[in-house]
Amino acid sequence: MIDLIKRLVSRDTAHETGANPTPADGCSKGREVHLAACAVFLEVARIDNEFDERERQHILRVFEDEYGLSSEDVVELGKASEAELARSLDLWTFTNVINEHYSDDEKARLVELLWRVVYADGKMDEHENYFMHKLSRLLRLTHRDLIDAKLRVLHPQDGSGGG
Repeated sequence: MIDLIKRLVSRDTAHETGANPTPADGCSKGREVHLAACAVFLEVARIDNEFDERERQHILRVFEDEYGLSSEDVVELGKASEAELARSLDLWTFTNVINEHYSDDEKARLVELLWRVVYADGKMDEHENYFMHKLSRLLRLTHRDLIDAKLRVLHPQDGSGGG
């Protein structure tokens, strides 16, 4: 398992596949950041104890579309992230990596994508709400950033970001 994690962290799949880096990726951020982001996605998906297929498919699409990974790479990344989550004591390890490599705009985009996981089942419960607020503090985002991202998910046609 350690070899798998080392291989995932040292490999930059976006470069191997020739994918264009997106704001949530960047050309030099590599697998360490993917691992951290995936761990956060998995945590938000299972915080309500109902990690269903809609959430799983949403996470798969995010890592394919936003990070340029193949579905096979996403599955491997998910396994490695699960292993890292099992060993970690808290989310700081993951959010610290994200804070080191993401701009505020990239973190806001990440939070928006996480809100999409929260609402994949059509509702938000109190654990998900608490987690998202905690996560925004760990990512050093403002409350307004958190709410604007949520509003973009709830009202995508509005486009105002909730003024």
